[in-house]
Amino acid sequence: MTADEPASGAGPAGGKAAGAFRTIGELSRETGLPQHILRYWETRFPQLRPLQRAGNRRYYRPEDVALVQRINDLLNQQGYTIRGVQTLLADERKRAPASAATMEAVRALRDSLADALAEDAAVG
Repeated sequence: MTADEPASGAGPAGGKAAGAFRTIGELSRETGLPQHILRYWETRFPQLRPLQRAGNRRYYRPEDVALVQRINDLLNQQGYTIRGVQTLLADERKRAPASAATMEAVRALRDSLADALAEDAAVG
């Protein structure tokens, strides 16, 4: 165990499982980003939408946590601007439906080939 790991050893957010929701304070501690930066990013990146419960308390889902880590990497390690990250994320979002459609076409082709092989095996 290193000094960076929590004493419980269960996860990076003070013992929470990797799939657990995080509060803004937990995410701030986990990523090293101030809470005001996380709130600001919510105004700049429409993909980052944590759940908000009573009293506007934010709960970040695992996919939100991954997005925050990615935005942080793009901005602070790779040198992107906020506008650059916005463009990159928007472009990826546009491509995602095409990828799903492509996967469906591949599945249909696979099923068609499997049927043809089954017919061929039955005949021959």
